[in-house]
Amino acid sequence: MNLPSGVRYYDLRQVTGQTTLIDIDNGVVESAGISFFNTALLRVLGPHGWGILEIDNFEPGSKQKINGLIQSAVRLAAITQQDVRLADAPHRALAVPRMQEDPKNIDLEEKTRLLSAVETAAKLPGIVNRRANYIERIEQVRFSDSSDTEFSHQICRSGFNMLAVASRNGNVQMGYERMHSIHGFNLRHKEEYGKKAAERALALLDAKHIKGGRMRAVLDPELAGVFAHEAVGHASEGDLVQEGNSILAGRTGVKIGNEQLTIVDDPSLPEFGFEPFDAEGVAVQRTEIIRNGIMNSYLHNRETLAAIGEGIPGHARAMPGEPPFVRMSNTFIENGEVSFSEIIEVCKTGILLKGSRGGQVDPGRGIFQFNAEYGYMIDNGECTEMIRDVSLSGEILSTLHDITLCGNDRAMHPGYCGKGGQSVPVSDGAPHILLENALVGGRGLD
Repeated sequence: MNLPSGVRYYDLRQVTGQTTLIDIDNGVVESAGISFFNTALLRVLGPHGWGILEIDNFEPGSKQKINGLIQSAVRLAAITQQDVRLADAPHRALAVPRMQEDPKNIDLEEKTRLLSAVETAAKLPGIVNRRANYIERIEQVRFSDSSDTEFSHQICRSGFNMLAVASRNGNVQMGYERMHSIHGFNLRHKEEYGKKAAERALALLDAKHIKGGRMRAVLDPELAGVFAHEAVGHASEGDLVQEGNSILAGRTGVKIGNEQLTIVDDPSLPEFGFEPFDAEGVAVQRTEIIRNGIMNSYLHNRETLAAIGEGIPGHARAMPGEPPFVRMSNTFIENGEVSFSEIIEVCKTGILLKGSRGGQVDPGRGIFQFNAEYGYMIDNGECTEMIRDVSLSGEILSTLHDITLCGNDRAMHPGYCGKGGQSVPVSDGAPHILLENALVGGRGLD
């Protein structure tokens, strides 16, 4: 294609669709409605850097109209100082997994009734607050660029969250359950999620505190997945590596973890972070960040791949109307060969940590701290009393070496990842893993 003067490349990504939100608080429907959106982002690469236009309520129109927008973006590109290069990358689109039941075929009243059933199931004695919400987002994505690449797809992500709060004599505890998917409507017959959230909140009222220190720890698939995402996934993103803000910079080909450990990011996996092609129209594929303990590949968009190499493209992601940058998708620790019961038996004495209540990570300094939702003490190879208010912290590189067993029961958990003011759907997961010499934080013995 003949490009306009001063243009090395351009692409146009339009996202249209609708969002359904329902919020129920203690039996009261606080909100239930549908909103619509239509936004596009035009990127034009001039002699040096990008000129970017965000266009609301975009209608493609004539070629003359598109050329006019390109010229406007060229003028913006002319004032940029950064020298941008783009690596060659394959362009290919995957098929979106077929949904079992399309949420569009269920009316808002029915969705509200089903969510209410989940919320009501948490109404147990001792529960003082309940909150449930449902979110459904349908996106139609259209991508085209100056190399005659043209892709489009539609994807629906839907799911619900359930929070139950228990209180007794000033002791307040929370139980949380969620279910989100790309495989269709998932609110039918889910009352057990409300009950489970309530029962966990009540059980935590009687859970013990522990004294922190160094010990063996078994991490469940949710918390181990959070470690893979936060501590390893972010540190492998090409833009952070390029900026010098990653402990993993310059370590490709270097043994940085136990040989049993393989950590993967895979946008092609049909989980919550699935993308049929990335935000630059680039083909997505399984990327082994760490393979058998050796740093294998960074995650890249076309720009960071051209700048530093050593990795695989296809990891550009963006919210509608926002510029893409390097992001994770479905990030996980690969299965090993042992069962959960074998891991507990090998641990013998230590702690089982379950769930996640957030935390923080510094990929540049290589340190992290995560809060578990709850846990159990392990004594003589058996799980015993329930514990609460427990955390896990440490150095990323030493922790990677201290993962000595990986189970065979990998599970994925959906969520949203924030970076640079943007939030995109992701999933992370792992099997149960055994961590030697874990630094566990507590509040002292009850």
